[in-house]
Amino acid sequence: MGKLLEWMPIVKDALHKTAVAVNILCLLHVTNAHLFSVVKLVGPSMLPAFNNGNFVLSERITSRSGKVRSGDAVIIRSPEDPTKVVAKRVKGVGGDVVSYVVDLNKSDEQRTVVWPPEDFRLIRKYKVM
Repeated sequence: MGKLLEWMPIVKDALHKTAVAVNILCLLHVTNAHLFSVVKLVGPSMLPAFNNGNFVLSERITSRSGKVRSGDAVIIRSPEDPTKVVAKRVKGVGGDVVSYVVDLNKSDEQRTVVWPPEDFRLIRKYKVM
């Protein structure tokens, strides 16, 4: 019984430190999942706004509140490879009138469209690590 009492302060201290570490990890998880996260951009496709290797703070509140606007840079899951995340620039949101070149390689033909409500389109793919 005496040996057990000797270990009690050590066990209590270890449990307290473990509880503090778990609380910090939970806070980091909630912050990363719901508020913001830090991402590293790789590639030159969004120059001059973002340079290759820039770290950016990506906040997650604007997209949930529906306040994404044309010209905003957004971080999304890649439609081609769901294991990757990409940064893109919003081309248009619901109700915007947007003109674009149909095929840069073949002609200068342009089309103008009105994005459907509750929809947005993205341009300028940018890999994120």
